[in-house]
Amino acid sequence: MTLRLHRDVDGPCLAPGGSIVAIGAFDGLHLGHQAILVEVRRRAEAAALLPAVITFDPLPRAFFSKEPVPRLSGVREKAEGMTAAGIRELLSLRFDRALTEMSAEDFVRKVIVGRMAAREVWVGEDFRFGHRRGGDFALLQAMGADLGFTAHAVAPVIVDGERVSSSRVRTLLAEGDFAAATRLLGRPFVIDGHVERGKQLGRTLGYPTANVHLGDRVSPIHGIFAVRIGIGDGPCSWPGVASLGFRPTVNEVREPLLEAHLFDFSGDLYGQRIGVEFVRKLRDEEKFDGLDALTAQMRQDEIAARQALGMNPILVEAPEAYGSQR
Repeated sequence: MTLRLHRDVDGPCLAPGGSIVAIGAFDGLHLGHQAILVEVRRRAEAAALLPAVITFDPLPRAFFSKEPVPRLSGVREKAEGMTAAGIRELLSLRFDRALTEMSAEDFVRKVIVGRMAAREVWVGEDFRFGHRRGGDFALLQAMGADLGFTAHAVAPVIVDGERVSSSRVRTLLAEGDFAAATRLLGRPFVIDGHVERGKQLGRTLGYPTANVHLGDRVSPIHGIFAVRIGIGDGPCSWPGVASLGFRPTVNEVREPLLEAHLFDFSGDLYGQRIGVEFVRKLRDEEKFDGLDALTAQMRQDEIAARQALGMNPILVEAPEAYGSQR
C-alpha cells in the first residue's frame, strides 16, 4: 500500500487502530536507519498495527546552525525510501520555533500518543527530543508505562569498525570516498531532480548538460565527478561527467547547480526526472581564464571520467545534437 505523508503537529489521529513508530531525522536512510525500519515493519505486521515514522524537516541541527548544513536526502527521497521499507504513515514535522519550544512531555502526549496512537516506539540509543533536548530514552520508557506504549532502542550498526551515522556518511562523501559511503548507505549516493532549461552554454562548448537546481538543499559534495545517470524510474546506468557547484567561470549562480553531461546521448530530457550516481571525484571546481581554457579542461574531464567508468579512454568528439542536454 502507498505511504501517506503528513506535516503538522496538530490534527486527528493518523492510526486509530494503533501504530508501531520509529522517530528520528533519518537523513540518508543509511544502514542504521534501515535496521530500525525493518524492526518497525516486522513488529507492525506481527501485531496487525500500522508501521509509522516521525521525522523532521528541516534537519534539527540545520535549524540551530548558523552555517549551512549538508543533507543527504530531501523530503521526497526520504518518503520514497520509507515507502520501499514498508512504512505506511510518515509524519514529517516542520521543525520550527514552535516545535523547539514544545516540552518533551508534551511531544510524547500530543504527537506520539495523540497523532500516532503508538503502541511501540523505536529510536536510536542516543535519541534526544523536546525543548532543550530534554527528552531521552529513559523518559520514553517512563511515560510509555503510563500512556500505553513501550520504548525500544536499536543498537548502532557497525561498518568498517565504526558506528554508521549520517554525519559519517557526509564526511566520507566530502572526502570523495564514495565506495565507503556506499557501504554505510547500503546503496550508491544519488542526487535526483527534474531537468530544467538553462542558457545552453554547454551546447555551444560541445558539452550539453542536463541541469538540476538544488534550491535550498545543501549538498555534501562539490566539484567535478564521473557519474552514472538514471532517467525516469530507470537505473543509474548511463555514463557521464557532472559538475556540482556555482559555475565560477561563467554565469556564477547563487545556489548550487548540478550539470550532467551524458556521453554519446541523444534525446529529450527537459522536464524529466533524472538520478545522478556519483562514482568518483575528478577535481575541485575551478575558475578558468576564459572559455577556451574551460573547454580544454572539460575535454580532460571527459577522458578522466570515461577511464573511471571503465569506458574507452579515447576522447570522442561531442555530436552536434544531444536533444535536451544543454
